Amino acid sequence: MATLTLSKSPKNIQLLAEQLKALGDQTRLEIMIEVSNSDNQEACVCNLTPATGLTQGTVSHHLRLLQESELLEREQRGKWAYFSLTTKGRELMKAIGILR
Repeated sequence: MATLTLSKSPKNIQLLAEQLKALGDQTRLEIMIEVSNSDNQEACVCNLTPATGLTQGTVSHHLRLLQESELLEREQRGKWAYFSLTTKGRELMKAIGILR
């Protein structure tokens, strides 16, 4: 299992705490797992809505929180938004054993 490298800077510790809090929510963890397991480790809201069984608005809310926590990044393609793991998101998912 991978380990996280954490500097002792208060800003980095605060960010990690926010990221862990974001992943502490079952829905957001499920979304991160879906994105991790999808092709090219990216997913569209249109794919995540049926996968989670939640409304588009609820999924978008959770995606926004994951993006604010710097775990996901967003790319607009036409009318659809695609989300992928950030470097920090990938490292954290590896550290908790979701990614290899």
